[in-house]
Amino acid sequence: MAASLLLIMWQGLLPGLLCVCLGFLATRWFSPRLGALTRAHDHQAPKLAAGLVALIPVVLIAVFLPRTRGVILDAPNTYRELLAFMARTVLELRDRLPPDIAAQLPTGAEDVQRVIAAYLATKAGTLATTGRAWLSGLLFAYIGLLVGALAAARPSVIMLKPLAAQLHLRLTRFGETFRQIVVAQFWIALFNTFLTAIFLLVVLPLWDSRLPYTMALILLTFLAGLIPIVGNLICNGVLTLVGLSVSPLVALACLVFLIAIHKAEYFINAQVIGHRTHMGVWELLAVMFVMEAVFGPAGLVAAPLFYAYTKKELQASGWV
Repeated sequence: MAASLLLIMWQGLLPGLLCVCLGFLATRWFSPRLGALTRAHDHQAPKLAAGLVALIPVVLIAVFLPRTRGVILDAPNTYRELLAFMARTVLELRDRLPPDIAAQLPTGAEDVQRVIAAYLATKAGTLATTGRAWLSGLLFAYIGLLVGALAAARPSVIMLKPLAAQLHLRLTRFGETFRQIVVAQFWIALFNTFLTAIFLLVVLPLWDSRLPYTMALILLTFLAGLIPIVGNLICNGVLTLVGLSVSPLVALACLVFLIAIHKAEYFINAQVIGHRTHMGVWELLAVMFVMEAVFGPAGLVAAPLFYAYTKKELQASGWV
């Protein structure tokens, strides 16, 4: 399992792994409900559920791709432009703040601004080469969804040989960890994205204020929301900085709104998810920063899942 998870991270197959788990759980969730609805036999219901899980992305793409094709396919270019825009905003910080507040900035603030702007420009340059990797990730995600759905539809084997039994046990524990962390975090991210979309598309226009890159910011809110704790900091920083490009008042409104909705998310992450997986916040943060340093942004997403699974295995063996 350790070698498999490391191989997945090194080869960039994390989207596929997550979608394997998602397809498996979705098929198992749909199976009894479709069986009761269609009165299908017990061995037919899982196949119907697997077919439904495989068709849902195809139907969604057929319906929404004409409207969202630019957002999905051009996502790397959009976020490269967003990072460059944020870098310019950081360099022009003194000009955008009211004179009284700008005068209070320390003398070394300009050096800090240049460092932050250079960091953002570096990340923007990295995104310039990720277009093909982004499309490959989407393909791996769909293939993973199919693999998970088909695995959930296969008949259960009562008697397993020793190696198969151990693999089944490990995969079961990994699936339980996925359900505890990723599924809960998915609904949290979806809820935050819904509130952020209302704020950006309804509330701010009522004040005659609109943020640039609105759709990219909404998608970023969902993706960053899948990362416990650190995702909050990413959302807060990006939306506040983009709001500052409009006006200091808009930036303050974005900050207050984000703090309000993310306070609830922080409580859920720290109390609910941490309680289920017996992970402290300090453990989670330490593992996330190490994984990000080794594997990049994918490490941030994988760290809570991999660490919780590792801890579950160690607890089952009586080591911790």
